[in-house]
Amino acid sequence: MNHYQIWHAIDLFAREHGLTCSGLAKRSGLDPTTFNKSKRFSKYEQPRWPSTGSIAKIISATGATPQDFFKFINNDYGNEKD
Repeated sequence: MNHYQIWHAIDLFAREHGLTCSGLAKRSGLDPTTFNKSKRFSKYEQPRWPSTGSIAKIISATGATPQDFFKFINNDYGNEKD
């Protein structure tokens, strides 16, 4: 599991629930910019990972299970940047 796979899973999870990443964050009680593409890397191009707390909140807010989220992590994806 890598940085790209986690962020891509969040994108797909939001879409599956009919939401944008911003909408998913808001529904989860998070700042609407939490999952913005601009926040996925620092200004020095260091990867920023979403917290496990944020992932737990999006799972809970959608009524999903952890398995519902993690099914979007595909080991065929490489290290692409969004």
